[in-house]
Amino acid sequence: MADPTSSERLLVTAALPYANGPIHIGHLAGAYLPADLFVRYQRLKGEDVAFICGSDEMGVAILMRAIREDRTPEDIIDTYHPQIRDNFERFGMSFDYYGRTSSETHTETTQDFFRVLDENGGFDLKTDEQLYDPEAEMFLADRFVIGTCPVCGFEEAYGDQCEQCGSSLSPTELENPQSTLTDATPEFKETTHWYLPLGELQPQLEEWIGSHPEWKNNVVGQIQSWFDEGLKGRAITRDVPWGVPVPDDVAERHGLEAEGKVIYVWFDAPIGYISATKEWAAEQGEPDAWTDYWQDEDTRLVHFIGKDNIVFHCLMFPSMLMEHGDYVLPDNVPANEFLNLEGEKLSTSRGWAVWLHEYLDDFADERHAPDLLRYALATTLPETKDADFSWEGFQQRVNGELANVFGNFVHRTLTFAQRYFDGTVPPLEDPSEADRAMLDRMAEVPGTVGAAYEEHRTRDAVFETMALARRGNKYFNDTEPWHTHESDPQACANTIHVSLQVCAALSILFEPVLPSAAATLRERIGLENVRTSTPDDDPAGAVVWEDAGAPLLPAGHPIPSGPDPEPLFQKIDDDTIEAQIEKLRDRAAERDTDPSSTTDMDYEALSDNISFDDLTQLDLRAGTVTTAEPVPDADKLLRLEVDLGFEERQILAGVAEQMAPDDVVGLEVVVVANMAPKEMFGFESQGMVLMAEEPDGTFVPVTTEAEDGSVVR
Repeated sequence: MADPTSSERLLVTAALPYANGPIHIGHLAGAYLPADLFVRYQRLKGEDVAFICGSDEMGVAILMRAIREDRTPEDIIDTYHPQIRDNFERFGMSFDYYGRTSSETHTETTQDFFRVLDENGGFDLKTDEQLYDPEAEMFLADRFVIGTCPVCGFEEAYGDQCEQCGSSLSPTELENPQSTLTDATPEFKETTHWYLPLGELQPQLEEWIGSHPEWKNNVVGQIQSWFDEGLKGRAITRDVPWGVPVPDDVAERHGLEAEGKVIYVWFDAPIGYISATKEWAAEQGEPDAWTDYWQDEDTRLVHFIGKDNIVFHCLMFPSMLMEHGDYVLPDNVPANEFLNLEGEKLSTSRGWAVWLHEYLDDFADERHAPDLLRYALATTLPETKDADFSWEGFQQRVNGELANVFGNFVHRTLTFAQRYFDGTVPPLEDPSEADRAMLDRMAEVPGTVGAAYEEHRTRDAVFETMALARRGNKYFNDTEPWHTHESDPQACANTIHVSLQVCAALSILFEPVLPSAAATLRERIGLENVRTSTPDDDPAGAVVWEDAGAPLLPAGHPIPSGPDPEPLFQKIDDDTIEAQIEKLRDRAAERDTDPSSTTDMDYEALSDNISFDDLTQLDLRAGTVTTAEPVPDADKLLRLEVDLGFEERQILAGVAEQMAPDDVVGLEVVVVANMAPKEMFGFESQGMVLMAEEPDGTFVPVTTEAEDGSVVR
């Protein structure tokens, strides 16, 4: 593992999105948002970062779509590349460069890479028989062949997989094969292709992977399963009319004809990171600078991907880099799992997806609209296992945390500063224990949050940042400046001084996830000369990440927010959320052809009536979950620490099978506070968190937006 402190530069890539359709929230949660948060944090530290991405524009899927829609592949990619690029920009992705693999630079780079590996003896050549369409006069890619599955007998199985039984297939295994291009019966025809001998490279790959014990378990686990099966040679060329052409000189060296042969997309796509870096360097006026990021051992390379790309970024691409010999290897590949939507798997074919461009259009009038989705997704990232996004959860995050916690703290602080201290930072004199404790806590947070980002615990980083805002709110409440304004003016001044310092810290610490709102907050408090998280913004002597732990606003500093500052966030109303849910359901209903894909809810019958007196015996209180951890030997239980405002409670909750500890921390829940303590698995449960049991047996905490300790009636 490279030492982050010793690396001169950082090269970060995000998986190239396929230019075959628009971006949805599953893509964002899998690779793009975690990468952007990590990069923005690194820039705030003052690190030398190159953040590279681009559209993947080769491959059979694009060719198939073009044929199906009677368009050219160029037309397909020229439709989706600008759409993807522009919507990434609207969402706040801070790429240093966003390229495309149809560029001339990419073709040259890929062919040069291919040429070096061939010259180094890094390929095997194999000749075998493959299916050929005599009418279309072309060899058939896997997806251009359908036939009868030899496993289950399904008559419309594809050449790579049976959609009915899930079996992995090859086109030659199908019974009664048929070309999807012309309906012709394919013929067998000899062809020669280049193969990467992965089996020979397995010992080297195993040694390299073994040198990275810090990698995520889900990544290492998937790689190990491939090792256990034994790596096999993989074809890197194909006989299709769309892709980077095999270089003529390489083919001639082997006595072969290059015409009609292209380099397989799995080989060319990761080289897109290199070609895009070349184009970025050229734009900077330093065309050779790309080598500093790809070929200098003082560079730390990090790939952000979804789990479906683990094998390509942890085995295929590293083996290519090893065989070439001139490139650095990845320092980390923090792959995420899949994001579900409203309890179901995302399905673009069913329309069961939230498309980025639709969200940006539908929420265009909301204040800091991209930030709202960035935050909701950042707190729901599928870092170690699949996670679920829901519109009600989105509303809860926006209203309960961004508006009620962060936004409320900022608004109260700025309002008091304007009303009682002439719009300036009051002096801090003879601080109380509470004042010092708040400042001490603020000093710790940059290190805590930064460590989480460095270790790719992105959700923890965001939770810890919001925890500071939550702590600021509690401090504001506890010190009661609305009372001390008259009874102890200096105590009131100290509260506002400290709260303003926390606001300044949050304007930096929230920058990775909320770049728009953070910039607005800095404007309102007049905090200038801050190193922001956007490319090429590094003013001399700028305030950086680590400075956020220290007071940044001197006494007397003017606060330009105005006497009636606008709330930083506005709440999302129920009608807006219901409209999104209805749109999702309607679209899925239109496309659903399988009646089994939707089921009627089977609701549990109502219990017998109780009296009002029975109800009043329950003492229900609002509280915030501050910590959560598994209970040893109890698969269903989490041990929660719940802040009721007036005290902390330890409560055991049976949600471990549905929610990870990180998913629970920060939730504002309803607690039965007068339930007798009960010993379970060596812990005393001091109350009960109210849960809703869905028809499928899933438990979901009942949440509230009330202040901690409030009575719920």
